Amino acid sequence: MNGGTAAVRNGAVPDVVIRRLPLYLRTLRQLRRDGWQAISSEELAKFLGTTAAQVRRDFSYFGRFGKQGYGYDVETLIRELEAILNLDRTWNIALVGYGNLGQAIAHHRGFEPNGFRIAAIFAKSPEHVGQVVNGIVVRPETEIERVVRELAIRIGILAVPAEAAQEVADKLIAGGVRALLNYAPVTLHVPPGIVVRDIDPIGALQSMTYYLASREPGFDTDGTPAPESLDLTTVVAEVKRQASR
Repeated sequence: MNGGTAAVRNGAVPDVVIRRLPLYLRTLRQLRRDGWQAISSEELAKFLGTTAAQVRRDFSYFGRFGKQGYGYDVETLIRELEAILNLDRTWNIALVGYGNLGQAIAHHRGFEPNGFRIAAIFAKSPEHVGQVVNGIVVRPETEIERVVRELAIRIGILAVPAEAAQEVADKLIAGGVRALLNYAPVTLHVPPGIVVRDIDPIGALQSMTYYLASREPGFDTDGTPAPESLDLTTVVAEVKRQASR
């Protein structure tokens, strides 16, 4: 798998493939906990709801992982994916916004086990500034650029209202942030080279309701019969497909 990370940085790998890698990694970590030592592309595909051809095609961008007749060594594949995703280190994160959403994010326990650490928290409200969260003092948003630069933070999370998101994003980028996870329901305008991922639960729900009957079970919103095979798995898969466009 030599040169895999370089291929990613050079833009040779489609973004949709990069988005699938964390799903592979999460599944493989669970399989490791369950005692799996080796797995075939067919078996892995079943866990992910995809095809063996898709699994092999995704991995082929980064070199050869498995062995004919044996499959993939789970532990080795986990290490390789962690290296590709640059998760063989801990990434500091700046969280901006400390309302209900920001507080939930700040107290989420899943960051550090997966290679991320909230190193700075910023808030606009005076009632939040000065609070201590997991040993971190909440700072005013006016200090974003300076603190982000001092701590060499490269990832920012926006948990602010839509009207404040662009200004906050500009401050984070000015401080050196190069990747933004945006919870605000607004499209950010960023310079080339800045990666943005939008978390939009409302948009996801709205795309799901397309498939749900509004009148009675078994019918779509226009009154025509719904596909017999429609179930939650199908809906989720379609949402993921649309998001990958």
